[in-house]
Amino acid sequence: MPEATIAIIFFTSLVVGFSGAMAPGPLLTLDIAESARRGFWAGPILVLGHGLLELAMVVGLVGGLSHLLEKSLVAGIVGLGGGLFLLWMGYSIIRSNWGNPAALSDDPPTMLARGNPVLAGILVSLSNPYWLLWWATVGSSYVVWAMGVGIVGLIAFYSGHILSDLSWYSLVSLLVASGRKIVRDKVYRGLLLACGIFLLGLGGYFVFSGIRFLR
Repeated sequence: MPEATIAIIFFTSLVVGFSGAMAPGPLLTLDIAESARRGFWAGPILVLGHGLLELAMVVGLVGGLSHLLEKSLVAGIVGLGGGLFLLWMGYSIIRSNWGNPAALSDDPPTMLARGNPVLAGILVSLSNPYWLLWWATVGSSYVVWAMGVGIVGLIAFYSGHILSDLSWYSLVSLLVASGRKIVRDKVYRGLLLACGIFLLGLGGYFVFSGIRFLR
């Protein structure tokens, strides 16, 4: 890796963060679904929970958590638990929108409606085994690299990384929320159903992967 400087750590973590944030996954799917229901602020609030979890991960890696993340048992438990959570979330989204002729509800049966938007961002992130894999490999390497500059290096890494998430998911929220004013409810219900089906498929794959690791 190049010689560690604050600027290099920040900008490279920003670019690498964008490559992960822009990939389809459960957090992006939930961002789209909740922005269609709630408007722009759904994205930044979800990222707040996601960012708190990642801050805890950085602290954990500094304390030596990386060895635990590499164990198959941990990967299997995360995959199985995360897959079941995604299956439940996908089913909930589909059930609340299937054959419902009413306008988009302001009270959807999700964690955001229960007053836990930050918790939703945390749990959805935890439900993705690839998030854990990223931190066990790329993330842990970055933490070690940033620690060469000290606490300022860690701050630069985390700031660049979380800024990429905040920028991307906020942009998605803005585009989806803006479209609410010109696109009919049926279109959004179709979008939500597609999100729910995607989560069902992704959850099933994660459950299968988790069982394989546990074996």
